[in-house]
Amino acid sequence: MTSTPILYSLHNCPYAIRARIALIRANQQVRIRSIKLDNKPIEMLYASPKGSVPVLIVETPGSDKPMVIEESLEIMVWALSQSDPHGLLCVNDQNALPEIIHLIADFEHHFIPALNAYSCAKRYHEDNLVECRQACEIQLKHLEERLGKHAFLFSEQESLLDIALMPFLRKFARIEKQWFRQSPYPKLRAWLNRYLQSYLFSKVMENHELWRENQADLFFGPFTKK
Repeated sequence: MTSTPILYSLHNCPYAIRARIALIRANQQVRIRSIKLDNKPIEMLYASPKGSVPVLIVETPGSDKPMVIEESLEIMVWALSQSDPHGLLCVNDQNALPEIIHLIADFEHHFIPALNAYSCAKRYHEDNLVECRQACEIQLKHLEERLGKHAFLFSEQESLLDIALMPFLRKFARIEKQWFRQSPYPKLRAWLNRYLQSYLFSKVMENHELWRENQADLFFGPFTKK
Protein backbone atom coordinates (compact mmCIF):
# COMPACT_ATOMS: atom_id res chain seq x y z
CA MET A 1 0.00 0.00 0.00
CA THR A 2 1.44 3.36 -1.05
CA SER A 3 1.68 5.87 1.77
CA THR A 4 0.28 9.38 1.52
CA PRO A 5 2.74 11.85 -0.11
CA ILE A 6 4.59 14.34 2.08
CA LEU A 7 4.45 18.07 1.32
CA TYR A 8 6.93 20.45 2.93
CA SER A 9 5.33 23.88 2.84
CA LEU A 10 5.63 27.47 4.03
CA HIS A 11 2.41 29.24 4.92
CA ASN A 12 2.70 32.49 2.92
CA CYS A 13 5.15 31.51 0.18
CA PRO A 14 3.42 32.05 -3.19
CA TYR A 15 5.09 28.95 -4.64
CA ALA A 16 3.85 26.82 -1.75
CA ILE A 17 0.38 28.40 -1.91
CA ARG A 18 -0.07 27.48 -5.56
CA ALA A 19 1.08 23.92 -4.92
CA ARG A 20 -1.51 23.60 -2.15
CA ILE A 21 -4.24 25.01 -4.40
CA ALA A 22 -3.47 22.45 -7.08
CA LEU A 23 -3.45 19.58 -4.58
CA ILE A 24 -6.89 20.57 -3.35
CA ARG A 25 -8.21 21.09 -6.87
CA ALA A 26 -6.90 17.60 -7.70
CA ASN A 27 -8.48 16.05 -4.58
CA GLN A 28 -5.03 14.85 -3.50
CA GLN A 29 -4.34 14.27 0.17
CA VAL A 30 -0.84 14.87 1.56
CA ARG A 31 0.89 14.77 4.89
CA ILE A 32 1.70 18.44 5.31
CA ARG A 33 4.84 19.53 7.09
CA SER A 34 4.86 23.25 7.74
CA ILE A 35 8.36 24.64 8.19
CA LYS A 36 10.32 27.80 8.96
CA LEU A 37 13.14 28.76 6.62
CA ASP A 38 15.50 29.44 9.53
CA ASN A 39 14.94 25.95 10.95
CA LYS A 40 14.63 23.53 8.04
CA PRO A 41 14.05 19.89 8.96
CA ILE A 42 16.96 17.54 8.31
CA GLU A 43 14.55 15.13 6.59
CA MET A 44 13.58 17.81 4.07
CA LEU A 45 17.20 18.75 3.34
CA TYR A 46 18.10 15.10 2.87
CA ALA A 47 15.35 14.73 0.28
CA SER A 48 15.92 18.15 -1.33
CA PRO A 49 19.32 19.71 -0.53
CA LYS A 50 18.41 23.02 -2.19
CA GLY A 51 16.31 23.78 0.89
CA SER A 52 13.41 25.68 -0.64
CA VAL A 53 9.70 24.91 -0.57
CA PRO A 54 7.45 23.42 -1.67
CA VAL A 55 8.83 19.90 -1.84
CA LEU A 56 6.61 16.89 -2.51
CA ILE A 57 7.82 13.38 -1.72
CA VAL A 58 5.89 10.56 -3.36
CA GLU A 59 6.55 6.85 -2.87
CA THR A 60 6.96 5.08 -6.18
CA PRO A 61 5.81 1.44 -6.43
CA GLY A 62 8.64 -0.98 -7.15
CA SER A 63 11.35 1.47 -6.10
CA ASP A 64 13.14 1.93 -2.80
CA LYS A 65 13.62 5.63 -3.58
CA PRO A 66 10.70 8.06 -3.52
CA MET A 67 10.02 10.59 -6.24
CA VAL A 68 11.02 14.06 -5.04
CA ILE A 69 9.35 16.99 -6.82
CA GLU A 70 11.08 20.26 -5.97
CA GLU A 71 9.39 22.82 -8.23
CA SER A 72 5.93 24.16 -7.47
CA LEU A 73 4.74 24.08 -11.08
CA GLU A 74 5.87 20.46 -11.40
CA ILE A 75 3.95 19.62 -8.22
CA MET A 76 0.85 21.26 -9.68
CA VAL A 77 1.08 19.36 -12.96
CA TRP A 78 1.79 16.08 -11.14
CA ALA A 79 -1.24 16.51 -8.87
CA LEU A 80 -3.58 17.43 -11.70
CA SER A 81 -2.24 14.58 -13.81
CA GLN A 82 -3.47 12.22 -11.08
CA SER A 83 -6.92 13.80 -10.99
CA ASP A 84 -8.26 16.87 -12.74
CA PRO A 85 -12.00 17.08 -12.02
CA HIS A 86 -12.13 20.78 -12.94
CA GLY A 87 -10.23 20.41 -16.22
CA LEU A 88 -7.42 22.78 -15.25
CA LEU A 89 -4.93 21.12 -17.60
CA CYS A 90 -7.27 21.64 -20.57
CA VAL A 91 -6.54 18.13 -21.87
CA ASN A 92 -9.30 18.40 -24.49
CA ASP A 93 -7.14 20.90 -26.37
CA GLN A 94 -3.71 19.43 -27.12
CA ASN A 95 -2.24 22.88 -27.76
CA ALA A 96 -3.56 24.48 -24.58
CA LEU A 97 -1.19 23.13 -21.93
CA PRO A 98 2.05 24.03 -23.77
CA GLU A 99 0.69 27.54 -24.28
CA ILE A 100 -0.30 27.80 -20.62
CA ILE A 101 3.15 26.65 -19.49
CA HIS A 102 4.72 29.25 -21.81
CA LEU A 103 2.48 32.01 -20.38
CA ILE A 104 3.39 31.01 -16.82
CA ALA A 105 7.11 31.00 -17.62
CA ASP A 106 6.89 34.41 -19.31
CA PHE A 107 4.99 35.87 -16.35
CA GLU A 108 7.47 34.46 -13.86
CA HIS A 109 10.45 35.73 -15.86
CA HIS A 110 9.18 39.30 -16.01
CA PHE A 111 6.87 39.76 -13.03
CA ILE A 112 8.55 38.01 -10.10
CA PRO A 113 11.83 39.98 -10.19
CA ALA A 114 9.80 43.19 -10.52
CA LEU A 115 7.53 42.10 -7.66
CA ASN A 116 10.52 41.40 -5.40
CA ALA A 117 11.99 44.81 -6.16
CA TYR A 118 8.61 46.47 -5.50
CA SER A 119 8.24 44.64 -2.18
CA CYS A 120 11.72 45.69 -1.08
CA ALA A 121 11.15 49.29 -2.12
CA LYS A 122 8.04 49.43 0.07
CA ARG A 123 9.61 47.63 3.02
CA TYR A 124 12.75 49.76 3.09
CA HIS A 125 11.05 53.05 2.11
CA GLU A 126 13.16 53.42 -1.00
CA ASP A 127 12.56 56.34 -3.32
CA ASN A 128 11.97 54.17 -6.42
CA LEU A 129 8.67 52.68 -5.22
CA VAL A 130 6.60 54.08 -8.09
CA GLU A 131 9.14 52.98 -10.68
CA CYS A 132 9.14 49.46 -9.24
CA ARG A 133 5.34 49.34 -9.23
CA GLN A 134 5.20 50.49 -12.83
CA ALA A 135 7.54 47.66 -13.82
CA CYS A 136 5.01 45.22 -12.33
CA GLU A 137 2.16 46.98 -14.12
CA ILE A 138 3.45 45.87 -17.52
CA GLN A 139 2.22 42.37 -16.66
CA LEU A 140 -0.94 43.62 -14.95
CA LYS A 141 -1.98 45.33 -18.17
CA HIS A 142 -1.55 42.10 -20.12
CA LEU A 143 -3.68 40.21 -17.59
CA GLU A 144 -6.38 42.90 -17.57
CA GLU A 145 -6.56 42.59 -21.35
CA ARG A 146 -6.91 38.81 -21.14
CA LEU A 147 -9.73 39.14 -18.61
CA GLY A 148 -11.46 41.52 -21.01
CA LYS A 149 -11.76 38.62 -23.43
CA HIS A 150 -12.91 35.84 -21.08
CA ALA A 151 -13.79 35.17 -17.45
CA PHE A 152 -10.44 33.58 -16.56
CA LEU A 153 -6.89 34.23 -17.68
CA PHE A 154 -6.80 31.59 -20.42
CA SER A 155 -10.42 31.02 -21.37
CA GLU A 156 -13.97 31.03 -19.99
CA GLN A 157 -12.95 28.20 -17.66
CA GLU A 158 -10.44 28.20 -14.82
CA SER A 159 -7.09 26.69 -15.78
CA LEU A 160 -3.62 26.01 -14.45
CA LEU A 161 -2.71 29.56 -15.50
CA ASP A 162 -5.11 31.09 -12.98
CA ILE A 163 -3.98 29.14 -9.96
CA ALA A 164 -0.29 29.42 -10.89
CA LEU A 165 -0.37 33.23 -11.07
CA MET A 166 -2.88 34.07 -8.35
CA PRO A 167 -0.58 33.86 -5.28
CA PHE A 168 1.91 36.30 -6.83
CA LEU A 169 -0.84 38.76 -7.69
CA ARG A 170 -2.14 38.43 -4.13
CA LYS A 171 1.33 39.39 -2.89
CA PHE A 172 1.41 42.38 -5.24
CA ALA A 173 -2.03 43.57 -4.10
CA ARG A 174 -0.95 43.52 -0.45
CA ILE A 175 2.07 45.81 -0.90
CA GLU A 176 0.05 49.01 -1.44
CA LYS A 177 -3.51 47.95 -0.70
CA GLN A 178 -5.10 51.37 -1.14
CA TRP A 179 -3.36 51.96 -4.45
CA PHE A 180 -4.47 48.57 -5.77
CA ARG A 181 -8.08 49.17 -4.74
CA GLN A 182 -8.08 52.32 -6.90
CA SER A 183 -5.89 50.98 -9.70
CA PRO A 184 -7.09 50.80 -13.33
CA TYR A 185 -7.41 47.01 -13.25
CA PRO A 186 -11.03 46.33 -12.24
CA LYS A 187 -11.28 42.97 -13.98
CA LEU A 188 -8.06 41.75 -12.38
CA ARG A 189 -9.26 42.92 -8.95
CA ALA A 190 -12.59 41.10 -9.36
CA TRP A 191 -10.82 37.95 -10.56
CA LEU A 192 -8.41 38.05 -7.61
CA ASN A 193 -11.15 38.78 -5.07
CA ARG A 194 -13.11 35.72 -6.21
CA TYR A 195 -10.18 33.60 -5.12
CA LEU A 196 -9.38 35.48 -1.93
CA GLN A 197 -12.99 35.29 -0.72
CA SER A 198 -13.49 31.63 -1.65
CA TYR A 199 -13.82 28.65 0.65
CA LEU A 200 -11.05 27.03 -1.38
CA PHE A 201 -8.59 29.76 -0.42
CA SER A 202 -9.62 29.70 3.24
CA LYS A 203 -8.70 26.01 3.32
CA VAL A 204 -5.46 26.57 1.42
CA MET A 205 -4.43 29.22 3.96
CA GLU A 206 -5.29 27.35 7.15
CA ASN A 207 -2.46 27.48 9.66
CA HIS A 208 -0.70 24.23 10.45
CA GLU A 209 1.46 23.53 13.47
CA LEU A 210 5.16 23.64 12.63
CA TRP A 211 6.38 20.14 11.94
CA ARG A 212 8.83 18.48 14.30
CA GLU A 213 10.52 15.11 14.10
CA ASN A 214 8.37 12.23 15.36
CA GLN A 215 5.28 14.43 15.33
CA ALA A 216 1.98 12.81 14.41
CA ASP A 217 1.00 13.31 10.77
CA LEU A 218 -1.12 16.30 9.81
CA PHE A 219 -3.18 15.81 6.67
CA PHE A 220 -4.09 18.43 4.07
CA GLY A 221 -6.88 18.16 1.47
CA PRO A 222 -9.18 17.24 -0.08
CA PHE A 223 -12.29 18.99 1.24
CA THR A 224 -15.99 19.16 0.57
CA LYS A 225 -16.94 22.49 -0.99
CA LYS A 226 -19.43 24.56 1.00
